[in-house]
Amino acid sequence: MAHTELGLRERRTIEDMLNAKMSVDKIAAEIGRHRSTVFREIKRNRFVDHELPKLNGYYGMNAQRSAMTRRARRRKLVRFVDLRKHVITQLVAGWSPEQIAGRLQYDGQPLRVSHETIYAYVYGPDGQAEELARHLPHRRKKRQPRRRRTPRGLVFPPDRSIHERPDYVKTRETFGDWEGDLMIFERAQGKTNVASLVERKTRFAVLFRNNDRSTTHLMNKLMSVIEPLPQLARKSITFDRGIEFRNWRKLKPGIGTEAWFCDPQAPWQKGSVENLNKRARRYLPRDAPVAALSNRDMKSICDRLNGTPRKCLGWRTPTEAFREELMKLR
Repeated sequence: MAHTELGLRERRTIEDMLNAKMSVDKIAAEIGRHRSTVFREIKRNRFVDHELPKLNGYYGMNAQRSAMTRRARRRKLVRFVDLRKHVITQLVAGWSPEQIAGRLQYDGQPLRVSHETIYAYVYGPDGQAEELARHLPHRRKKRQPRRRRTPRGLVFPPDRSIHERPDYVKTRETFGDWEGDLMIFERAQGKTNVASLVERKTRFAVLFRNNDRSTTHLMNKLMSVIEPLPQLARKSITFDRGIEFRNWRKLKPGIGTEAWFCDPQAPWQKGSVENLNKRARRYLPRDAPVAALSNRDMKSICDRLNGTPRKCLGWRTPTEAFREELMKLR
C-alpha cells in the first residue's frame, strides 16, 4: 500500500483524543493508523516551551505546520535556489517538467530532480503562490491523480451503443449517416495521424490529417471539416470505443450530429470505414511521411478514392452518388 502522510484532520483527531485522556491504541484504531505511527507523530511534533511548560503538549495545527516545514526542507527545489530559478525559468519558457528534468545534465546543472518533484513543487504551496501551474502545457489548477481514468462505461454510455442506433442507419436507407475512425502510423511519424470518415449510403470518403491524437484536437477538427455540409447530410457518426473519441459529446451541441459506438473489439460493426481504411492504405502506408503531406495531398487522395466506380453503387462513383443526395436536399 502506498505511503501517505498524516493530514490535518487526523492530527486534530489525535489532539482531541489526547485531551480526552484516551490511549494511543484507541487513537490509532480511530484514525486507521498503526500505533507506532501515532507514537512517532506525538513525539516528533509535540510542542515544547521551556519558559512556559504548562503550554507543552500536542496541538494538531502546530503539528501540521511543523511537518510541512520539515517536508519542505527535504525538497531540493526549496533548498537550492539556483536549481529552483532554473526550473522556473524553463517552466515560463513553456517546457514540460519531463523536458526540464531530462535536460538538467545538458544545461550544466550539478543537481538532478525528477519531473515528479517539479510537479510536486508546482502544485505545492510555493508553486501555487507563484501561479506556476499556468505555465504547464495542460494548465490545470489542480493535478489529477496519476493513472486516473474515467471508466469506459461512463465515457461511452449504453444509450449510445450501436444497438440503440435507429434501424434505418443499418439498412443504409437514408443519407447523412457516417462512420469514423483513426488511421495510425509508425512511431517514427510522431503523433501525426489521419482521421477517416465515410458516408454509409454513398460511400463518400473524407480524410484529414491530425498533428495530435488528443480527443479535443480531433473533435474540433472533425467538426470544422463536416460543418459546411447541410444538417441533413451530417445526422450521425458511428465510432469505435477508442479513447480519442471520448469528447463525442461536443458533436450534438456543436454541429447537431449524433454519435454512436460499436461494441468493444468489434471493428466489423463499422465495416464501411474499415473498408475505406484498407483502400486508403494503398496511398497512405504505415511508414508514409504523414507530417509532410499537405491539405492538397489529402484532397488528391480523397478525390481518387471518391472517383473510383463502386459495384455497390451500380458502378457510380461515390462523388456522383454524394452529389445526387445533396441535390435532393435542396
